[in-house]
Amino acid sequence: MAKSILICDDAAFMRMMIKDILTKNGYNVAGEAENGAKGVEKYNELKPDLVLMDITMPEMDGIEALKAIKAADSGAKVIMCSAMGQQAMVIESIQAGAKDFIVKPFQADRVLEAVKKVVG
Repeated sequence: MAKSILICDDAAFMRMMIKDILTKNGYNVAGEAENGAKGVEKYNELKPDLVLMDITMPEMDGIEALKAIKAADSGAKVIMCSAMGQQAMVIESIQAGAKDFIVKPFQADRVLEAVKKVVG
């Protein structure tokens, strides 16, 4: 069965781009969230195999959302996404339990490589 993925990003354009890359490569996009709080809610509801989480979002940022998801499900698999120059946040997210991170602007092969590495 195709791996289900939840996409959390406040930019609709980014969610659309990621969704496009994933669906074209046989993954199932289980849901989308436009901020961290919604991402946590959707994670608990959908229990996806993987979450692609933007770091900078309104209401609750990606790192807070990552911590909340990991607190609810220690086995959760999350890949963080960030713009260039957010190294400190990337390190913080890896320490908080993220499996990998992707830098924006996205390269399709990098997204797929990270996803493959984490969920196969």
